[in-house]
Amino acid sequence: MAGRADSTVLAGARVVLPTGTVENGRVIVEGTRIAGSSAEDARTLDLSGHWVVPGFVDMHNHGGGGASFTSGTVDEVLTGIRTHREHGTTTLVASTVTGEMDFLAHRAGVLSELVEQGDLAGIHFEGPFISPCRKGAHSEELLRDPDPSEVRKLMDAARGTAKMFTLATELPGGIDSVRLLAEHGVIAAIGHTDATYEQTVEAIDAGATVATHLFNAMPPLAHREPGPIAALLEDERITVELIDDGTHLHPAALELAYHHAGAHRVALITDAMDAAGFGDGLYQLGPLAVEVKDGVARLVEGGSIAGSTLTLDTAFHRAVTIDRIPVGDVVQSISANPARLLGVYDKVGSLEPGKDADLVVLDADFGLKGVMRKGEWIKEPQIG
Repeated sequence: MAGRADSTVLAGARVVLPTGTVENGRVIVEGTRIAGSSAEDARTLDLSGHWVVPGFVDMHNHGGGGASFTSGTVDEVLTGIRTHREHGTTTLVASTVTGEMDFLAHRAGVLSELVEQGDLAGIHFEGPFISPCRKGAHSEELLRDPDPSEVRKLMDAARGTAKMFTLATELPGGIDSVRLLAEHGVIAAIGHTDATYEQTVEAIDAGATVATHLFNAMPPLAHREPGPIAALLEDERITVELIDDGTHLHPAALELAYHHAGAHRVALITDAMDAAGFGDGLYQLGPLAVEVKDGVARLVEGGSIAGSTLTLDTAFHRAVTIDRIPVGDVVQSISANPARLLGVYDKVGSLEPGKDADLVVLDADFGLKGVMRKGEWIKEPQIG
């Protein structure tokens, strides 16, 4: 049952803080914020045997709950947002897919209103400025080179809410587009790329700071042609997105990324499409038909993986229980790192006094039990 926790003490849990995990910890909520001390009449919720972690931050997400961020109405987008909130994602960026420029500009206007009213944390443009050689689930006939004037058109349409552009930076105009984005404080992400190692280094030096779903939609790592993967893993300026759903990455690839980049440079994302939190069936991803079967989304024509049906509570559970990544490292990757990249770490991404009361309650086996956003229970834990 949802409701606002005006003055609540969450007591007895293992609480994951930026400084480490506190056994038998306390998180105090006053109104919409985390507080340093509690009122005398504060309600106490005993969470012994549970974990309390910061709300999840997803910087790459195309939809969920049967709703698409790429083409849905405002109400449909809100349905998708609610679906992911119920799975612990309290801060979310809406990602587009390749489309006509005028259509993308229109979508930017629709989504920017939801950013302005606080439902979304920003917009991520994935396509159309990507390589036809590594297009994945994007319509090839709509792809185009990253012309800085067209990048600027989408930035303007987003009215200051654009957070990230995924670019194949080796294409004509790619480096100039990276510089334009960096100058305006927008993340330039390297992805859906056929770049060489050297071309990737050039893009990083120009200001790129993120690898869009590392390993996926880029040349594989080879011993004589290391390609973009080696360049992106080795550079401390790059944060690498990883989709930990058991389909996009072999566990050894995930382990390689964590080992080489370190937890401080990993952002766990969903790359979710409409079927996340909804189920198998036929869907649309932009202009392309997608079939979801056994939780795996693939294009009807060609069979390419078409996003995921992942939610971040599942990614958290998998990272800890299957991949054996330390809980503190997973929290850093799923909350703190993306919050920093998005420029919202002063408000979300960790459990500290003064920040929004965005948090997730997990049981001893890392199953989702509760979600709070700005002091309001999206899903209230049923304890006892």
